[in-house]
Amino acid sequence: MSPRGARARRANGKKYATWLAAGVVVLGGTAVTAAASAGGEGAGPGDGTRSAKAHALALDGKDPKRRALPRTGTPTFSLVGVSWEDSGDTFEGTAQIRTREAATGEWSEWHDLDFDIRAPESTEGEEPEVRGASEPLWVGPSDGVEARVVADGEETAVPEALRLDMIDPGETVKGKGNGKDNGGTQGGGKGDAEPPTSGAPTGPAPGAVPAQEPTGPAATTIPTAPTAPAVVSRASWGADESLVQDPPSYLNEVDAVFVHHTAGTNDYTCADSPAVIRAILTYHVRTNGWNDVGYNFFVDKCGTVFEGRAGGVDRPVLGAHTYGFNSYSSGVSLLGDYENGGTPTAAARQAIADLAAWKLGLHGVDPEAEVALTAAADTGVWKKGQVATLNTISGHRDGYATLCPGATLYSALPGIRTTAGASPYAIGN
Repeated sequence: MSPRGARARRANGKKYATWLAAGVVVLGGTAVTAAASAGGEGAGPGDGTRSAKAHALALDGKDPKRRALPRTGTPTFSLVGVSWEDSGDTFEGTAQIRTREAATGEWSEWHDLDFDIRAPESTEGEEPEVRGASEPLWVGPSDGVEARVVADGEETAVPEALRLDMIDPGETVKGKGNGKDNGGTQGGGKGDAEPPTSGAPTGPAPGAVPAQEPTGPAATTIPTAPTAPAVVSRASWGADESLVQDPPSYLNEVDAVFVHHTAGTNDYTCADSPAVIRAILTYHVRTNGWNDVGYNFFVDKCGTVFEGRAGGVDRPVLGAHTYGFNSYSSGVSLLGDYENGGTPTAAARQAIADLAAWKLGLHGVDPEAEVALTAAADTGVWKKGQVATLNTISGHRDGYATLCPGATLYSALPGIRTTAGASPYAIGN
């Protein structure tokens, strides 16, 4: 068993003890659990914060091809998804949920959940606690849920240990679950946020020991690049670092940037962005079973850039975002849905272009060029071992069989590449 697996089992033992102490309720064979972060379900360490929490409802039933959950009251949550026991069991079917708004008691329309997530092809994806899962859906503060899951095809069935996962993003010092108001720090109106990180990029958090130090030419000869774009640090958006069990792993270099969208909804305010990201972090760790949030960076519709996976924004951190190509690339995800009518704002497009230009420039890569990368797994687009010719700024769908980053964001990528090439953050500009 890997060190992380052993630590996870010890952590799970403590978690179950916490549930028992809190009085986990089991009704009709369905367990309602409250899996908080290591910081506990209540207030943070005397600073007025409240840790994110993960709740789960088992979707039990006798029909092998269908599960349904009637309207059910729940603890408050803001993000929801579906998960199952075996990450290698690819779900073929549809899942829909509707939620009850906590403030008004009104029920939403039905929303489809996307099944584009794959456990990373690295050892992180081989841990025993890794689960299969849908993409999470941001719904805002809610206290009730209804769900229906149907497997498609003659030989398909609903996966084992199917459950509904609900995430409460918690609160930071400023409260209301929204963290600091970063709504206008880059590309939007004015906010009262702590300024994002700028100037010299930050390195790994104090005490972090890389699992794999960079080797090869990139470790000793890195082209000089301009100052980094402004990036909101993990501390500023309220990342719960107790969720992350293992130190980051590093690539030799970043050859490409893959652009994603978080899907879900565009009905978030930019003040909500830190809470959305905290919820995704909790979902990726508590639901998916990953070590940290999968994306290296996030961008919101106001053009604010947020640090994603820990390890240093200026370093080639191994993420979990583009199955088959994680070991060559950095992943940036735009908050929102750009497949079902959403259009990326000019501020968001500029922020993605500047970020990609800078990140690629650290490794001497032209953001308007192409690169040949060998697929590390079968992705539905490329076979394992096949050499893929890709743009150095590509969409998720270029590497993996998915609709991500959505039709409108994908169609904006040629312009984003051109903007990146002219960016003041690009190498040589």
